[in-house]
Amino acid sequence: MKKALICGISGQDGAYLAKLLLDQGYSVCGTSRDAQISAFHNLSRLGIREAVKLESMSLNDFRSVLQVLAKIEPDEVYNLAGQTSVGLSFEQPVETLESIATGTLNLLEAIRFTGGKIKLYNASSSECFGDTGGKAAEESTPFHPRSPYAVAKATAFWEVANYREAYNLFACSGILFNHESPLRPARFVTQKIVSVACRIAAGSSEKLQLGNISVQRDWGWAPEYVEAMYLMLQQSEPDDYVIATGESHALQEFVVQAFATLGLDWKEHTVIDTSLYRPTEIALGKGNPAKAKEKLGWEAKYKMHDVVQMMVKTRQEQI
Repeated sequence: MKKALICGISGQDGAYLAKLLLDQGYSVCGTSRDAQISAFHNLSRLGIREAVKLESMSLNDFRSVLQVLAKIEPDEVYNLAGQTSVGLSFEQPVETLESIATGTLNLLEAIRFTGGKIKLYNASSSECFGDTGGKAAEESTPFHPRSPYAVAKATAFWEVANYREAYNLFACSGILFNHESPLRPARFVTQKIVSVACRIAAGSSEKLQLGNISVQRDWGWAPEYVEAMYLMLQQSEPDDYVIATGESHALQEFVVQAFATLGLDWKEHTVIDTSLYRPTEIALGKGNPAKAKEKLGWEAKYKMHDVVQMMVKTRQEQI
């Protein structure tokens, strides 16, 4: 039985990945800064809370990382931990850089130190690319990070590449474009849109407050994207991959679709708040997943409109 260690198992991707690996017959261990007090709601929602072993680990503490690796002896490690919000990174730039860049470095160094044949997946981000001038980003597209979050993710990406080349580690980065699901936290704009729209449909008089709705993103379905993570570590050689749908849509389209699915006119319930604009913003995000399709056999089945409808349906069932 293969053993997998998922750093950041309490998040959206961590929970879906845990379910996927359990279905593949893995023994799964997940980490949290304090596993004894963390609720792990997402694992419970997927019905796998009791099937996963949980350990306390701080990626910022090298000794903590080393101890958990030595105890679990995993075959595969999935690094999904660290601060996950682009918006919050402008308010907490130091914590963002430390949790992502320093955390990834500690993991790489601990794997190198143990000398075990551990395969590492690192969660990189399309935010690293910045604005690509309307062109779909691929693996060779230069990075131009435009937020503290993106800077941290770009740093971690190059750490992984360096350790792969310098120490022959099996280490991969998945450069994932936006991927959503009902497990997204409320602070993410997609979940905010769906939640408010569903409450309005149920009788609430509130307004949906949004910032720049002209930005365009490549939105996919999170349960599909964790399949790509798994596939990267099943290859004979480590490599980095862009994971995306290949389609880009304006945030306004997401809003329109969410309200339309509920039989509502978005214009009657939405207010633009310029205070929600970010200091620097990516106008258009779009990925080219051709390499993932060719080498991993992975291709997104669900696109933005499918994602909105599935999120709305799940949210309605919860209200």
